[in-house]
Amino acid sequence: MATLSRSIPADRMAVLFAVMLVAAAGNTAMQSILPAIGAKLDIPDVWVSLAFSWSALLWVMTAPYWARQSDKRGRKALMALGVIGFMLSMALCGLALWAGLAGYLAAGTTFVIFALFRSLYGGFGSAAPPAVQAYVASRTDPEERTQALSLVSSSFGLGTVIGPAIAPLFILPFVGLSGPLLVFALIGLIVLIMLRWRLPDDVPRFAARGAIADYPTAAGSTASASEDSDQDVEDRDTPPATPLRWTDKRVRPWMLAGLYGGQAQAMMLGVIGFLILDRLELRARPDEGAAMTGIVLMAGAFATLLSQWGLIPLLKLSARTAVLIGAALGAAGLIITGVAQDLHGIVIGFALASLGFGLFRPGFTAGASLSVPRRDQGSVAGMTASINGSAYIVSPAIGVLLYNWHPMVAYGLMAGFCGWLVLWGWSALRLDQPTA
Repeated sequence: MATLSRSIPADRMAVLFAVMLVAAAGNTAMQSILPAIGAKLDIPDVWVSLAFSWSALLWVMTAPYWARQSDKRGRKALMALGVIGFMLSMALCGLALWAGLAGYLAAGTTFVIFALFRSLYGGFGSAAPPAVQAYVASRTDPEERTQALSLVSSSFGLGTVIGPAIAPLFILPFVGLSGPLLVFALIGLIVLIMLRWRLPDDVPRFAARGAIADYPTAAGSTASASEDSDQDVEDRDTPPATPLRWTDKRVRPWMLAGLYGGQAQAMMLGVIGFLILDRLELRARPDEGAAMTGIVLMAGAFATLLSQWGLIPLLKLSARTAVLIGAALGAAGLIITGVAQDLHGIVIGFALASLGFGLFRPGFTAGASLSVPRRDQGSVAGMTASINGSAYIVSPAIGVLLYNWHPMVAYGLMAGFCGWLVLWGWSALRLDQPTA
């Protein structure tokens, strides 16, 4: 990091890295413990899932607005806004859950208050990632920009691994399962202090616009490292001759592929915590259930990063090949997870499915991008971000409803989405260009 950029000193890059890291790690840490908290409060599983759906909806709705505001109000100010939203949400959600677990609030009241405080993360947390990326892009020379942007973007994916890994360590005696939320709020405060202290809000050397980051989940992140320069911004601000539409035959197959695969992945993440509690018979021991869920989510996040950081660059998979192989692996992993009866089987199945989705997501994004010329890249990027984010609004709750009806119905539907994607995509996805 010390030699990464001549324009941004190492200590400032570390702060930018931390801003991205804590936003993703805190959210995935909460994902790993919330099913156990719901079980302890005797809250129906679907309401637990809807709490995340509400946050994801707000993230999708507000992220484009904050990305535009970072160009007008300053990147450091928007980073601070995002961290403050994260910090307050974690602290207030943690206190609400502690009050419910301690018996001071009724279970239903606890989750209503929790959902309201989650709004702070969904509504304001999305301000930080595009501001970080724009800050880096506007202060680095073109020859070093890709590496610098890749570093800060990778911190989002790294956070999805760290969150579930360390969350069980913060289940403390006095605060119990709400401990991880309170600890991450404290970490957010430390990051905010470092941001205010070490990061100057100087005049950018280059014009740049930050990319909209996907809602952070334990499936990793597709936050991309866009390379904006003066010319890039000019190209984006120039409207194309014909506006790109969802029905455009060049991008429509890729959008449909993203829709099919995204629904399966979102359902998988929505159901896995409850599957672990049931298959391992941990409903009566939610603290242990949270620890087991953290292990499974961490294995899935590692598998996702392995595919995105290792297999795709090493094998130089084309966009079409990555989507088809990823969907096939996802279907196989989902079936294994659905029939597994012990922790070992669940870890193997979930990791295999995550490996597949780790191939699918970048393949879908790259295929959509390669299907249109340079002038339409801004439009297609917005489309892919919408597809990625929309999957986490309704699908997790639907998956939980089907799971409560019968587990294999839910996992059969997930695997069916992936299987249909392979069969349909074999002929529909004709573009065959390398992703790198």
